[in-house]
Amino acid sequence: MTKRFAAKVLFLLVLVLVAGGATARAQEVVLIPNRVIYPGETVDLAALREVTLKPGKVVPPAVAIRATDIEGKVAKRTLLPGRYIPTGSLREAWLVEQGAAVQVTYVSGVLTISASAVTLQSGAAGDLVRVRNIDSGKVLSGVVMADGSIRVGDS
Repeated sequence: MTKRFAAKVLFLLVLVLVAGGATARAQEVVLIPNRVIYPGETVDLAALREVTLKPGKVVPPAVAIRATDIEGKVAKRTLLPGRYIPTGSLREAWLVEQGAAVQVTYVSGVLTISASAVTLQSGAAGDLVRVRNIDSGKVLSGVVMADGSIRVGDS
């Protein structure tokens, strides 16, 4: 009977340890600025530090927590040290700046037309921007491509 009792106690002890470990959640880690990051400044990982939240503390929604969410983005407003970084406070870096000369292409099937233009707006890849054709003065809207050119028209 003593061996049976000891085996039951050991079984219960193991069960409690396993169950206790299963309910314990890993503490969340967030990235926060370690210095002031000003609007228009590109966020570098050197300007951030990892902070482990206290047990039970939950990260608010719409807060950037992963390095991939933050690195290389540009601050839209001042980011203060020790504060969370709202995702709405970051934007992609501009591929084309306002007033820059760009190549505009129109593609429709096998027809391709290229022209030089000046951007009227800054934009990142995938943004719709307005440009002015240098030769005709016409204002067109097009999508910024990954190479920094602007595509207008069908596709």
